[in-house]
Amino acid sequence: MRTLPAFGLALALFGAAAPALAEPPAAPATLLAAPAEARHRLAERLRRLEEDGLEPRFYAIPEESQALADPAGYQSALARATILALTDLLHGRVASLANRPDLRRDTAALPLGPWLAELAASPEPATLIDRAALLPPEAAALKRALAAARARVAAGGWPAVPAPAGNETLEPGAIDPVRVPALRARLSAGDPQVALNGSDTYDPELVAAVQRFQAAEGLEPDGRIGRLTFLALNRPAEAKVNQLRVALDMRRAAAAEPRERRIEVNVAHQRLAVVEAGRTLLAMNVIVGKPARATPMMRVRLTSVQFNPPWGVPVRNAREDLLPRFRRDPRAMMEKGFRVFGMVEGERVEIDPTTIDWRSVSPERFPYIIRQDAGDANALGRIKFVMPNGEDIYMHDTPDRHLFRRPDRAFSSGCIRLERPLELLDIVLEGAAGWDRARVQRVLDSRQTTAIAAPRSLPVRLFYSTAVVEGDEVKLRPDIYGLDEAYLRAMDATRARVAQR
Repeated sequence: MRTLPAFGLALALFGAAAPALAEPPAAPATLLAAPAEARHRLAERLRRLEEDGLEPRFYAIPEESQALADPAGYQSALARATILALTDLLHGRVASLANRPDLRRDTAALPLGPWLAELAASPEPATLIDRAALLPPEAAALKRALAAARARVAAGGWPAVPAPAGNETLEPGAIDPVRVPALRARLSAGDPQVALNGSDTYDPELVAAVQRFQAAEGLEPDGRIGRLTFLALNRPAEAKVNQLRVALDMRRAAAAEPRERRIEVNVAHQRLAVVEAGRTLLAMNVIVGKPARATPMMRVRLTSVQFNPPWGVPVRNAREDLLPRFRRDPRAMMEKGFRVFGMVEGERVEIDPTTIDWRSVSPERFPYIIRQDAGDANALGRIKFVMPNGEDIYMHDTPDRHLFRRPDRAFSSGCIRLERPLELLDIVLEGAAGWDRARVQRVLDSRQTTAIAAPRSLPVRLFYSTAVVEGDEVKLRPDIYGLDEAYLRAMDATRARVAQR
């Protein structure tokens, strides 16, 4: 929970030394220089803080009736509410969260002093609120999207589309007198191209509308309506409001990223970009950790590359992922390069997996160490990018190339699988004498494990933002790890006691 800083300028505003704003001090009636009509407009603007993703109830905005009954108390309360709201609009409500090193604020780059000085002298203080609300990057587009999302909630949300009891998929051309009319009603609420014609046939026009919806939701736009599409169709309208509220607050006073060449991985959007001085040098799809094994957010540096890497299988992967496969066919696992080691008389020895009774092996007390030799079938592919960290997370190639065509790509055990590892390698090895594609191919063809240090280490940021702005369009992706939910809880808990004063 964030405690707002004390600031010396409050001497001019409050006429006394000011404590931290987490405990708002009393203010004299002469706090604001604005005339009464402007103070009224300021109060009205504060009551519309929800359009900025903030909850007006947290700021104890005084009622207009108090202006006549207690003018001094009204101005003091209005000043307190204004300063708290202005601080949140500039610096964000959530200073930091556990396990979120990707969230960094630089409030020093946006000092409150000049804003408070202008607030004290402004004849129209509501304009400061407007300016502060639009200050974060992409705030205008996010606010427009938030207004549309709130309008949808006010209109009653989205019409429900009954999902099948099993895992049946609604296929193009199907006739369904229950789901197809409901689907038309749901899509017509957000897509003006969808006509409510009363047909119960999943016809080409409706298929095209579903494909547009799927593309916007980050789903495979094939027109087939399965479990994920049904879930997206029936996601509450309030969920979009909450995602946009989080997106706005995350951008407030966000620390600027360095202009040096760096690697950015948006885990929520499952995309990687290499950026330098504001230019994107490379972008690609990536595969990230499944929700049960979420990719951790972190800031590290890429220091080296390993060719033809072997895979030392983590214990969790061995017992949860590989044990069932060894039970089914241990010989097939051997053919994929997996080797099993155990302790015999205090020494580690290799064991023939076909001699082990795998059905008697307990996953809770898994007694073996498993390695996979380098090769085409290796889970790490042929290239591993090393970025030292305490979580044993790295980026790597993969033999499962078909998964990159999927719009939902949360399949890994936490590491980042790369769609185009060779193109990233070109950037990482830039400046390494003698390392061109021909030499890289020779090393790969040798099947020998080889490592090389990067000529210069590159910063790597694994971050999580479900809202991405492209032009004027806001694209939202599902909150696969629940990190937006956690941020929202912190956002709506911070200084909630202000409303109770």
